[in-house]
Amino acid sequence: MLNEMVDREEQSRFPKTDFRLKQQSSYNRASVDPKDSIGWFKNRDFNASENDHNFIRTEENKQQKEWVLMEHNGPGAIVRTWMPYFHADKPDTDLQIKIYLDGNAEPVLEGNALGLLNGTGLIPYPFAHQSLRSAVSFFPIPYARSCKITTTGPPFFYQFTYRQYSEGTAVKTFTMEDFDKSKNLVEQVGKEILNPTNYSEGEQVKVQTTLLAGEEKTIVLPEGEAALRTLALKLGSYEKSERMRSTIIKMNFDGKETVWCPIGDFFGSGIGLNPYQGWHNTVGEDGTLTSRWVMPYQSTASISVENLDSEPIAIDLHAVVDDYEWDTRSMYFHAAWRGQYPVSTRPFSDWNYVTLKGRGVYVADALTVMNPVERWWGEGDEKIWVDGEDFPSLFGTGTEDYYGYSWGGKSTDFYEHPFHAQPRSNVYNKRNRKTGDERNSQGFSTETRSRALDGMPFSSSLQLDMEIWTWTDCEMGYGVGVMWYGDADITSNRKPDEQEALNVPKISRTASE
Repeated sequence: MLNEMVDREEQSRFPKTDFRLKQQSSYNRASVDPKDSIGWFKNRDFNASENDHNFIRTEENKQQKEWVLMEHNGPGAIVRTWMPYFHADKPDTDLQIKIYLDGNAEPVLEGNALGLLNGTGLIPYPFAHQSLRSAVSFFPIPYARSCKITTTGPPFFYQFTYRQYSEGTAVKTFTMEDFDKSKNLVEQVGKEILNPTNYSEGEQVKVQTTLLAGEEKTIVLPEGEAALRTLALKLGSYEKSERMRSTIIKMNFDGKETVWCPIGDFFGSGIGLNPYQGWHNTVGEDGTLTSRWVMPYQSTASISVENLDSEPIAIDLHAVVDDYEWDTRSMYFHAAWRGQYPVSTRPFSDWNYVTLKGRGVYVADALTVMNPVERWWGEGDEKIWVDGEDFPSLFGTGTEDYYGYSWGGKSTDFYEHPFHAQPRSNVYNKRNRKTGDERNSQGFSTETRSRALDGMPFSSSLQLDMEIWTWTDCEMGYGVGVMWYGDADITSNRKPDEQEALNVPKISRTASE
């Protein structure tokens, strides 16, 4: 699984060993039916005392009470964990966490509920790390028969995301002996995800030009069975922050347009140039926007850049294409966008990122929110339905939790990690870091998440909704770029929307450029 984490080409194929991604979290158990407009949007999705019951059960173990947070019977693998600080400014807890595998009476892993999973303990950085007021881990913990996770006290907020393999799938259970033997591989993969390199072999395609107002330039890629492996784009100027929304990238593979997205949302920068480094995408401080997703095709492909702005813009595009062996598991890369302004925050609602029909794997998204007020906007939970199920496979606890941090009202600062980042919040980004303790969520915030081991396969459909749940009755702006791999016949409810791409809301405060 560690090798799979950094295998970009394998990510372009439907999993050889099929699985479904599942999640157990502290979501409010009053949320049962979307038709219940009150219960569905209940927001007490944590456990602060013995009176809260957003967990599975409690049980006695060697005369000690334990709270059961996750329980799965069958083969699987934990691929993401998230737990926040119990107090916004105190990165510590007395709570102990225990992970039991295959019905064993003794936990295979146990330790401090934050320290075990934040990169300061057994699981090293960057597989586990201290995010903004959170402990997040992507280290895989496979098991053959079952998994149970407990804590020694009420667990506050939590999310455990895991692969559910089909019954009978052969899985080798995690052991400390194997963990110790894998230290060299762990170190190697850790260095690789922290220092992603652009693919440099193959045929280089370079274009430098100026797009007039309303003009589109198309670059034809080499013919034959191949894959686009690195795409870099740089604009001549980023002084006008709306350029990241009015410049559109399009891609056509084997006669079908599968990508239509504003470049800010495609590369994860949002509105304006907001640098960060991720495993799949990087936004450089020099303005170079880089994508390392592998995008295969069987015969023909092209990249187009369109300027929706009223002024010319210079572009410098560099693509690297190399051989690729297409097989029955190969899928096409897709990216789409949805924007809406204004969005009313009352009544509470679910805002659909995307709905897909067909077979594929969901792999990434980048959300930009415009908040006109200072109060925190991100209480909304993700709700993800797969293959027509009656209740979401993944029901989360908050927008910031989905993107890997917590205490969002105070965490208005830049952070980055290979698989998620907050390139901008309020007026802060990588070049303008927060130095005080200001609580102000006004302005643009951009959140990104890309998936490796926690990609979401689906055989017939996927629907991803995010709650619009904020403390203030106001009108906000939302824009999201979404990415997935899919078969040739896969369909999406997202269509090109040039008018909305130009509908960039104005705010009174802007980030330093």
